[in-house]
Amino acid sequence: MLGPRQCGKTTFSRHALPDWTYVDLERPSDAAPLLADPEARLDQLGDHVIFDEAQRVPELFAVLRSAIDQRRSRHGRFLLLGSSSPRLVTGVAESLAGRMAFLDLPAFRWDEVQRAGRQETLSDLWLRGGFPAAFLARGDRARAEWLDAYTRAFIERDLPALGVEVSAARMRQLWTMLAHSNGGLWNASQLAASLGVSYHTVNRYVDVLEQTFLIRRLPPFFANIRKRLVKSPKVYFRDSGLLHAFLGIDTATALHGHPARGLSWEAFVIDQLIAAFQRVRPGYRPNFWRTALGQEVDLLMDDGRRQVPFEIKLRSTPTIDDARGVLTCMKDLGLRRGYVIYPGREAYSLGHQVTALPADQLLNRPQDVAKL
Repeated sequence: MLGPRQCGKTTFSRHALPDWTYVDLERPSDAAPLLADPEARLDQLGDHVIFDEAQRVPELFAVLRSAIDQRRSRHGRFLLLGSSSPRLVTGVAESLAGRMAFLDLPAFRWDEVQRAGRQETLSDLWLRGGFPAAFLARGDRARAEWLDAYTRAFIERDLPALGVEVSAARMRQLWTMLAHSNGGLWNASQLAASLGVSYHTVNRYVDVLEQTFLIRRLPPFFANIRKRLVKSPKVYFRDSGLLHAFLGIDTATALHGHPARGLSWEAFVIDQLIAAFQRVRPGYRPNFWRTALGQEVDLLMDDGRRQVPFEIKLRSTPTIDDARGVLTCMKDLGLRRGYVIYPGREAYSLGHQVTALPADQLLNRPQDVAKL
């Protein structure tokens, strides 16, 4: 089970599997026996074990492979929780290839908030972000303090633990620059020049942010058509609350008056939509579509045979003019339908097989994604 730190992996797994043995590999008393004699400790623990922050003890994975291979017919014996992609930990993916399945656990989704009977609105989730501690914080100041502590802990503790050597000031500067370019095309050379480092270094740092589930590089979609398409990915913050912390947005008033609010809304809806597709249509991959002339679709979900285009607008009443990119994309790719997602209450047709969909209703019923 993979997801950013503090997204709720531990709470969820211990609630879902109350009878399983829990081992926290960030706790020295839990990690030391595994480091001293992994095989003996694994035999002692037996089956039905949760290993939290499993990437902290890479030695565990080779021993797990042997234990799994001895009884391949038995499934569901171990649950590994991690806040970084296996690609960041040398040998992990190779050790357990073909022996594990991945479950991504994002921060709070809108339908989860609704099912919990909370009184917050979708705008509240957008402002606060989905980290449980930030969303449930009592007041704007408490949330801002938690997010600041979160970023400090990531830079000063988590990055060194992952073997990433970077000054705290430089990483914070890069993260802030990414916040101000949220939703823009990726340009490592431009950021590198501002930071005074090579573009290889910037790419490496952003790789780490991406593989710890804090940044998303959304790839462009390519099709066998003659129109020139943009080849650079777009970069988005995966959590809107963290984005707002780096932009200095700490209240609803500040958000609604900020010039970056449109791209913030875009990033928020994209992340929520991708999570919905992963749940109900897991074969779909997220992309964006943009021509060299600037015609664009914010999100294009693709399963290799079918594409679903979305334009995301922070407007009370979108019109067909807001769907020009969708119409061009539909024509070029031969698509039958397109969608504009907006923060309203009613679904309605914009004409030309394009439908305006209210974000609140769609994200509250992720199963409806399967009908698009």
